[in-house]
Amino acid sequence: MKTLPQEVSDAWKKRKGPIVFTTVDKQHQPNAIYATCVSKYDEQRLLVADNFFGKTRQNIFNGSKGSILFITDDNTSYQAKGSIEYHNKGDIFDDMKKWNPEKLPGHAVAILKVEEVYSRSKRLV
Repeated sequence: MKTLPQEVSDAWKKRKGPIVFTTVDKQHQPNAIYATCVSKYDEQRLLVADNFFGKTRQNIFNGSKGSILFITDDNTSYQAKGSIEYHNKGDIFDDMKKWNPEKLPGHAVAILKVEEVYSRSKRLV
């Protein structure tokens, strides 16, 4: 796992709108979803609550890597790429339950483990 640069940690606090969470299936076809129930757990892991995953969940179970793309309030884009873990119990799952709205199911949490980070086309990590 790599660590998010300070620039990206600061940008995460200023993101606007939903993030785009992308996985791929066994045939390498991408699947992208918007997600609003997200959090930065630490400088190495970004979290996405599984409230309504369908293809995304299946792709994760099949070993997909993924990416999270977000934009800041000054329209700067950032993308983190890495491997994904999926948890429906444990400390990180419990953390997700604290910030995921109660009205949503919160079946599990997808954890993107940072391996690469970009801002626009520039590789930061």
